[in-house]
Amino acid sequence: MFNFFKKKSPLEVLQTKYEKLQKQAFELSRTNRKLGDQKYAEAQAVLEEIEALDKSK
Repeated sequence: MFNFFKKKSPLEVLQTKYEKLQKQAFELSRTNRKLGDQKYAEAQAVLEEIEALDKSK
């Protein structure tokens, strides 16, 4: 009921950031391929962090 008081775990924060970067990369790829590729690379770096956290559990 009071989920808005609950802090997000580091994994949830990274997943949210990854989804946001993926969406931005998709939108940018329509107009500016170079910027879209940069956002995609950022998203991949976040994904690697997520995988590292999963493995450490």
